[in-house]
Amino acid sequence: MPLAAVPAYAARAERIGFTGLLVPEAVHDGFLTAALALHATARLQVATSVVLAFPRSPTVTAYAAWDLQSLSGGRFRLGLGSQVKGNIVGRFGVEWKAPVARMRDYVGAVRAAWKCWQDGEPLEYVSNSYVLNRMQPFFNPGPIEHPHIPIYLGAVNPRMVRLAGEIADGLMTHPTNTSARYLAERIRPLLEAGAQRAGRGDRADVIASTFVATGPEPADVAAERERIRQFLGFLYSTPQYRATLDLHGWSDVGVHLHALSRNGRWDEMTAAITDEMFEALVPSGTYREITPILRARYQAIVGAITLRMPDDPAADAKLAKVVEQVAGSSPA
Repeated sequence: MPLAAVPAYAARAERIGFTGLLVPEAVHDGFLTAALALHATARLQVATSVVLAFPRSPTVTAYAAWDLQSLSGGRFRLGLGSQVKGNIVGRFGVEWKAPVARMRDYVGAVRAAWKCWQDGEPLEYVSNSYVLNRMQPFFNPGPIEHPHIPIYLGAVNPRMVRLAGEIADGLMTHPTNTSARYLAERIRPLLEAGAQRAGRGDRADVIASTFVATGPEPADVAAERERIRQFLGFLYSTPQYRATLDLHGWSDVGVHLHALSRNGRWDEMTAAITDEMFEALVPSGTYREITPILRARYQAIVGAITLRMPDDPAADAKLAKVVEQVAGSSPA
C-alpha cells in the first residue's frame, strides 16, 4: 500500500468499527505509517506489527513511540520484533546477538528512557546489550499525558513467546501459529510460564494475527480461501514456521513444501494445503456465518483477532455488523 493511501485506509477501518489497526514494517517505516494512521483517526488504536528492534537503538525507538503516544492521545501500541539473522546482518548491516536476551535488554532500555522523561529521573540503564547513561535536558522531551505505552512482542520461537509473558504487555502472533489448538496448547502455556517466572499477577494479552476466509457471499469466501491457501503454502515452506504443522501431525507436509521451495516449484505449493488442513487452520464462512465460528475458536484464548477489510468498500456495512458482534465478546 502506498503511504499516501494509509490515512484513508485507517479512517475507513475506524468507520467500520474496528478498535485497532495493525501496521506492518516491510517496505515502509512502521513508525511513519503509524503516524499517518493515527493522525487520520480519532478513536482507533494503532499498533506496529511489528517494527524491527535491533536495527534501531532503543532510544530512537523510545522517541518515536513517545511522539506517537503524545500525538494520538494515548492510542499507540509498540509492537517489536527481532527478525532472523540473515536480515539483521545482510539487510541492515547490524551485528547479530542472541535475540531473546537482547530483546529483554532492549525493552528494559526503552522503558528506562520513558521513565526518565516522565518522572524526571536520571537515565541509568546497564545491561549486557545496552548502556544508557546520558540524557541532557535539551534532548529530554518531558512528560506526556498518557505515559504507559503497551509493548507487544512479535514471537514465533518458544523462548521469545515465554519472554513476552515475562516482560511484555502482550504477544502478537505470526499468521502461521494462530490455529486455535496451537494457541491453546503451545502459546498460552508458554506465556503463563513466563508470567510465573516473573511473578506477574496479570496476564499478557494476545493479538492473534489470524487468517479468516470470509466475505459477503459464498463466492467471496471461496475466493478468499484460495488466496489464503496459496499464502499458507508459501509460509509453511519456511522451516521456522513449521511448529503448527508438527502439532497437528503434518510435519511431512512442511518437509515437502520446503523441498518445493528449494527447487523453485512455487506453483505446486498450494495443492499441498489440503481441505482438512485448511479447516483446522482457517475459520471460514460468510459475514452472516462467521461470528459464532470466531467466538467458538478464539474467545477463551485471545484478547483480539484480526480481520481483513474487503477490497470493495461496498461491503463495509456488512462487515461492520460482524465487527460489532465479535467485539461484543472479544475485541476485534
